Amino acid sequence: MKGFRYLAGVATLELDQSRCIGCGRCLEVCPHQVFSMADRLATLADRDACMECGACAGNCPAGALRVDSGVGCATGLINEWFRDRKIPGFSGGGCG
Repeated sequence: MKGFRYLAGVATLELDQSRCIGCGRCLEVCPHQVFSMADRLATLADRDACMECGACAGNCPAGALRVDSGVGCATGLINEWFRDRKIPGFSGGGCG
C-alpha cells in the first residue's frame, strides 16, 4: 500500500546518484520512505511521496540531494491549516 500522496510529478526533489556514497542517511531521515537502496546507492523509490521537508538534503554528507524545501505542497497544506484557523500572517494558497 502506498503512503501519503501529493500531486504526481511536482516534487522538486533531485538525486544526483553519481555523488551518492551509499551512507543511507536519506532513508533514515525521510518521513515518507521516498528512498531505497539499490547496488549500495540511494534511489528514488517513491518521489511523489516527497513532502519537500528538506531533511534528506540537509543530512546528505555528499551533497547528492537537492530539494526546494518550503515551496511545495507541504508548505501549502500547512499554510491552509493556519489560514483556516485564522492565524494572523498566513494567507494559505494550497499546493504549488
